[in-house]
Amino acid sequence: MRIGVAIALLTTLLAASAACGGGGLFREYEYEEEMYLALDGSATIYVNASIPVLNVLRGTSFNEDPSAGIDREGITAFFTAPGLEVTRLTQSRRNGRRFAHVRLDAASVNRLASTKPFAWSTYKYGQDGELYVYQQSVGASAGGALRGEGWSGDELIAFRMHLPSTILYHNAGPGNPRRGNILVWEQPLTARLKGEPIALDARFESQSILSRTLLLFAATAVAVGLMFVVIIWWVMRRGRPRPA
Repeated sequence: MRIGVAIALLTTLLAASAACGGGGLFREYEYEEEMYLALDGSATIYVNASIPVLNVLRGTSFNEDPSAGIDREGITAFFTAPGLEVTRLTQSRRNGRRFAHVRLDAASVNRLASTKPFAWSTYKYGQDGELYVYQQSVGASAGGALRGEGWSGDELIAFRMHLPSTILYHNAGPGNPRRGNILVWEQPLTARLKGEPIALDARFESQSILSRTLLLFAATAVAVGLMFVVIIWWVMRRGRPRPA
């Protein structure tokens, strides 16, 4: 009975998501930059993009044939720069288009603007008093027109941030921050092709969530240890023979 109810609920949720065109539980993007930022300014970045959109947004010329595999050497070379290393490259296919999924390690987000794949943005990250400030301004794309069929006109692109500590201010709009200390800025692909700017702004605490969790865990462990010491002392005291 419970299994049947769970299946029915899952089916309903998936149907609702599909009816929203992916805008419910599962959001589909033609281009996405997802950044896991560390307090020291280093970051792990994931770029997920369909090959046709990567070409028109970033000025590349990779083979857009969905039946062909991605150009691994070419994509790796495009995303490799001083302080920027490709650590994983995979591919998938959706809506008749081939997608590339690139994982990168960046030594400093403040140097990303000097690299070819992220040169369309300016970055400013640092400490301002007791807060950390992250600002990114995304400018014009490489320009160009999408070729082929299958474009609906409502495709989306996104910039997603995973911040390391409690967020005190952001301009990501309603629905943010999301679960897991995540901020998401979305833009229609048509607007991105026109070069309409996006401004990302976030302020957050200087103590990371991880360090705070470790401190809480250590304090809990100390408290538990002290409790056991008190219990053992009390048991031993109760077990001593009373003097005549």
